[in-house]
Amino acid sequence: MPGTSQRGGHLPPTATVLVVLGRGVLPAAGGTWALTPASLARVRAARDYVAANEAAFAAAAQRGRRPRIVFTGGWAEAAEGAAPPPAGWREADLMLREALAAGLDRHADLRAEARSRSTLENLLRTAADGLLAGHAFDRHHPLGIVSHTWHLPRVRYLARRALGLRGGALLDVPATGGEPAPGWWPEGAVRMACRLWFLGVREPAGLLRRERAMVALLHRARRGTRRAPAGGRPSARRPTGGDADAPTGYRTVAGGSTAVTKNRRTP
Repeated sequence: MPGTSQRGGHLPPTATVLVVLGRGVLPAAGGTWALTPASLARVRAARDYVAANEAAFAAAAQRGRRPRIVFTGGWAEAAEGAAPPPAGWREADLMLREALAAGLDRHADLRAEARSRSTLENLLRTAADGLLAGHAFDRHHPLGIVSHTWHLPRVRYLARRALGLRGGALLDVPATGGEPAPGWWPEGAVRMACRLWFLGVREPAGLLRRERAMVALLHRARRGTRRAPAGGRPSARRPTGGDADAPTGYRTVAGGSTAVTKNRRTP
């Protein structure tokens, strides 16, 4: 289980603050939306990690370092060109509902950021909305990043750019199941593109400008690839998700994010 394997004869530290990155939503019956299997797998990875480290979460709360889980994701505009779904039905909104249903609010404060359209925006908006405020991260108190194994190296690179965290200050919490490896553009190529396009840039506004330019270039390349085969057909519907008002019964916090704490909802 995560957090229980040994490294060099010592147990690794437990991350009691987690950032769970979304992986899309799909239209469902009755005009509603549902998490993709990959997004759901990431929520379950967070649930399983907390269950495997319940004592550490309780101890952190007793020391005044209240655990926190941030669900981040709006819609897959950057990766898939998806349009935003309706308010309240975006990645972080639905992941938060799954987390509440699993009882994770008994172990940690739950927050949701539902405006981001890319991995970089996941991290930048999480920081800008103050969802990690009150916590400092180092090798003794790492930030846990919850995503699929193929995605984690890029998240780590972008966390260094967006959050100033690297090495032992980050702890991988890998999700399994829900999807094959990424589809239309190899993840290794995307990771290399990020390293080239973001070279020397650290300011959030500059990172976002570079990302928009990179995404536009990749989408042009994708359209050219899809036009090439004669008689080719468009791909199946893509996962989507996105920026939203909070669902009924929740209140938004700074930047439009949502907060839920044990036995109360926090403005």
